[in-house]
Amino acid sequence: MIASALGGTPEDMALAKESAAAFLSENLPEAIFGAPKAGPGMWASLLRCFKPLDGSTCQIIRFPQNEAAHALTFVKFNNHPAEQFLVVALVKDLILNPRSCSGGCLKTYRIWNNGERLEFLHETPVDDFPAALCAFQGRLLVGVGNRLRIYDLGKKKLLKKCENKHIPTLINGIYSVGSRIIVTDVQESVHWVRYRPRSDSQLVIFADDTNPRWIIHLAVLDASTVAVSDKFGNVTILRLPPNVIDDIEDDPSGNRALWDRGFLGGASQKCDVLCHFYVGEVVTCLQKATLIPGGSEGIVYSTISGSIGMLVPFASRDAYDFFQHLELHMRAEGLSLVGREHVHYRSQHYPVRNVIDGDLCEIFNSLEGSKQRSIAEEMDKTPSDIAKRLEDIRTRFAF
Repeated sequence: MIASALGGTPEDMALAKESAAAFLSENLPEAIFGAPKAGPGMWASLLRCFKPLDGSTCQIIRFPQNEAAHALTFVKFNNHPAEQFLVVALVKDLILNPRSCSGGCLKTYRIWNNGERLEFLHETPVDDFPAALCAFQGRLLVGVGNRLRIYDLGKKKLLKKCENKHIPTLINGIYSVGSRIIVTDVQESVHWVRYRPRSDSQLVIFADDTNPRWIIHLAVLDASTVAVSDKFGNVTILRLPPNVIDDIEDDPSGNRALWDRGFLGGASQKCDVLCHFYVGEVVTCLQKATLIPGGSEGIVYSTISGSIGMLVPFASRDAYDFFQHLELHMRAEGLSLVGREHVHYRSQHYPVRNVIDGDLCEIFNSLEGSKQRSIAEEMDKTPSDIAKRLEDIRTRFAF
């Protein structure tokens, strides 16, 4: 505004400066324009307790300036089994790129009145970015930078019981399934960890992935199977082999010596890739869920652009073969607007594996009648049979 008036008269310059000052001082409503964006390293966080039924706020706890809350979890400690606690992980002076911080802390609160009130108990300082928390067997698992720690409740602060320093970059997710601990790294995929309480209280990595994945979110499907999404738009299902050895204390093979060295990808046991699919958008959340009463379970995902999709399992080999053949015929039609081959698109970073593109199959209903009949004849079906199979798989899971 001022630069455009540089070649004008002094009156034009004064008018431009006055207009610019009025524009900058105008208080825009946040409901329409949003809150002003903070600069690098500037953060503000608060903790709000509210009733979800009516939306009323019970309590607000404001944290100091430049302390950002990045994780919280409920935990029942073994030494206080009748009480429930809330632990909040905060990082101080965080700069995202390049990542740096001046430390962090774990704030512990006692829960009163069925969650309506929180009583501050104590604060535990940590030396790095605490990005993940998880309750585990009456204790607390904390990811502090690239270190996985177990904490117990003390009188003045949380007490560190053991630590694993062999996670490569930054722990951004911790999940417990029975005695197994699943840890996601921001750059190096998934690590399976086992806690050894009986002898020397160690956390040992007994399995990991063969490929680096920049993990965004993980959903536990069962004790040996997980679904993960990465920052490049891929969704992958990983499973431990059936003969995996996770009881490290009783393992006679001597693999523990290799595990304890902490080399990147140094675990002798590797997970298998069951499925892989390129969605095309960054998947921010994965959840195993049933969308209709009495329906089958599927994996529901949401993307950074607001899309919601679902990965559903086939009930029979016949259904898989049918949709695989339909997908092949739809690929041959060359329906891409930009002329890109479909299989190359879905294999953007890794080859597509054991996933049928339902979006491509459903384009069948929008084809011309002659093309529908041609594809149906090659599959020994009628167009109505194919349309019915597409409708059936929708109604069984989501619609």
